[in-house]
Amino acid sequence: MIRVSAFFVVLSFASFFGTATFALENTLEIQSRTLSDEDFLKGNQKAGIPVVLKGVLSGPDDKGKLTVVILLHGTDGPGSGAVWGWSRFLNSIGIATLSLDSYTARGLTQASTDQSQFGQFTQIYDAYRAADALAEHPDIDASRVALMGFSRGGNTALYSAMIRFQRSFGPSRAQIVAHLPFYPACNFQLVDELKVAAVPIREFHGADDDWTPPAPCRSYIERLAKAGNDATMTEYDGALHGFDSPRNPARFADPDNQTSRNCWRKEEDGKLLNAATGRPFSYADTCVEYGPSSQYNDTATTAAQAAVKVILSEVFGRK
Repeated sequence: MIRVSAFFVVLSFASFFGTATFALENTLEIQSRTLSDEDFLKGNQKAGIPVVLKGVLSGPDDKGKLTVVILLHGTDGPGSGAVWGWSRFLNSIGIATLSLDSYTARGLTQASTDQSQFGQFTQIYDAYRAADALAEHPDIDASRVALMGFSRGGNTALYSAMIRFQRSFGPSRAQIVAHLPFYPACNFQLVDELKVAAVPIREFHGADDDWTPPAPCRSYIERLAKAGNDATMTEYDGALHGFDSPRNPARFADPDNQTSRNCWRKEEDGKLLNAATGRPFSYADTCVEYGPSSQYNDTATTAAQAAVKVILSEVFGRK
């Protein structure tokens, strides 16, 4: 586990704003399905309701095929400031991005105030289908795709590395070469959770995150590494949830936003149980609390950008 000091700095917009024109910019349609958590956990490949999602593909002017990072929003929805900021940064260093919208086609704008509206694993299926959709694009190298997600999208970027999920639902025409979760909730105990793909997992977290505290992720990443997997976690001192979202410069706590930080969820017979009660987990459970905080941190973001650039240079073969 890597720990980085990152005292709070007033937002500098220079890193994110300004004029930028990218040669590749269009909207992709992604054929997906809305599966229940139970169907997903049981690997029911024919279950779920079909849905057509959209994703914004953007990238630099490049004569060769582009590597791509699929960006996965959290419960704040497709307007995520983290997705926006990372898309601009990655495009600026020569990497294409697909900003995947898992909500609009399902009639959602956000799920932070009612997280029961969106399944815990729905976005993993979406991410796999988005990877396959990219394989059809003439400007994309689908053999070099990375997943990066934020908060609930971070859960997707993390747990999509599990081999059992990839065997049941994973992409057939694309190759995911790295998983980059940002401040996910790791308070899950899943069957075969230490059996993950043989690719890098790099987790990033604010040390002072009170929405998805880092301790469960620290434990999971350490167990992954001990099991022989290429997994590391970086924590940024003084950073909160959403530390990389430039649209949130002041500390913000919405009293209606839900957090499951005090819950522990355990998979059993295809169901997610509240480990404390033995009953199916629900956002009506007493362990669910309200009013977690978030805030941008320029120092932590800059450090994370540098770390992401290094790992993507390695997995994408860029020098």
